[in-house]
Amino acid sequence: MPLVHLGLDDTDSKEGMCTTYVAYLIIKEILKERVEFLDFPNLIRLNPAIPWKTRGNGAVALRFYCEDPEEIFSLACKVVKENSQVSFGANSCLALLEGEIPKEIRALANDALYKVVNFKRAKKLAKGLKLFSLGKGHGLIGALAAIGNTLEEDYTFEILVYRKRENFGKKRMIDRESVIRMDKETYPLTFNNYDYEKDRILITPHGPDPVLLGIRGEDPEVLIKALKILKIDEEWDGYLIFRTNQGTNHHLRYPLNLKDLKAYTCGYVRVKVSSNPWRIRGGHVFFEAENEDGKILCAVYEPTGSLNDLASKLIKGDELELGGSIRRNTKRFPKTLNVEYIKVLKLAKNVKYLNPLCDKCKKRMKSLGKNKGFECEDCKLRKYSKEKLEMERDIKLGLYLPPPRAHRHLTKPYQRYYEKNWFLPYSSWALLN
Repeated sequence: MPLVHLGLDDTDSKEGMCTTYVAYLIIKEILKERVEFLDFPNLIRLNPAIPWKTRGNGAVALRFYCEDPEEIFSLACKVVKENSQVSFGANSCLALLEGEIPKEIRALANDALYKVVNFKRAKKLAKGLKLFSLGKGHGLIGALAAIGNTLEEDYTFEILVYRKRENFGKKRMIDRESVIRMDKETYPLTFNNYDYEKDRILITPHGPDPVLLGIRGEDPEVLIKALKILKIDEEWDGYLIFRTNQGTNHHLRYPLNLKDLKAYTCGYVRVKVSSNPWRIRGGHVFFEAENEDGKILCAVYEPTGSLNDLASKLIKGDELELGGSIRRNTKRFPKTLNVEYIKVLKLAKNVKYLNPLCDKCKKRMKSLGKNKGFECEDCKLRKYSKEKLEMERDIKLGLYLPPPRAHRHLTKPYQRYYEKNWFLPYSSWALLN
């Protein structure tokens, strides 16, 4: 039986639907045929800096052996046509590739994680593939990116539970205390379940889409255990476990060159802070930084919470590694690095010069004017130079991330640093109603 890679993207809109759910429906159909899956369904999150990205910014690839790829493709096209949100702006695409993945498609998949991919490039690479498009068909880029990204480096898993159609748009009925219990019992093998600072559940989306909840973690069996801990007060349709690049920082693997910054690219850069930070209306913190290649304005936005606070405590001379994405220049701001993490490598000395202290009265002396020295107002003792004080820094060396509520899909949480998944476990990855 031939090996088939089926890629899918851009079926959702702000009004609802979810590409993973369309994949769930496709799997329900094709499992009626003779298929043998090679891998878990793959959920590939793409460059989060793209302004025109889909709502979920995720594409899906299914990899399996089958006797009749034409029949499978026909079934999948029918599902996509019936469920895509084309009337609300979706530009869906389904792509089928048989056999080995060309290196050019693998290269596109890598680029789609951290920079802009040209639609013409995708169309050129898609020649010879079976394609089904709706709307403008821009989902082709994501469909090819999902096919080309076989997650051969670090990866995680997510169990996505889907609602019954009659519950779409209704409040999700999940007990808060059970989410907290699940989080504590499965840590550190699951992540980003709950934000304790804001007392907020993070496993549930907020829109009218078909997803009831999603739990992310290192091991499919742990995810199934986590699901069983939850108290869910509504019937659900089924679940899928995806192998995914979520929580891997795959979009931040490449260095940014300050000589040649392109808008909407992601990466990391080592710099020295060249200005003290300032805060603007809304609580956002800005500072300037530089290295041998140039300068960059850096922004740490208010919703990043503790990371925003940390940024406000930086001073000129601090040496950092910054990860983030480049925002295009506007009338108000030049190209700006939207900071996603800060790694403090070296702290500058925070030196302040104060009027000298009177040795007898223990009070600060008064200046007598420029170059005239200082005098104690009580005992008239004089001194002729300011006192140099090194102030203690309220920052330590190390890595700083925003709180879980401000993480992107691709953000690597603290517990995953220095950890990588290299094994492909066996697990029952689908429960289909």
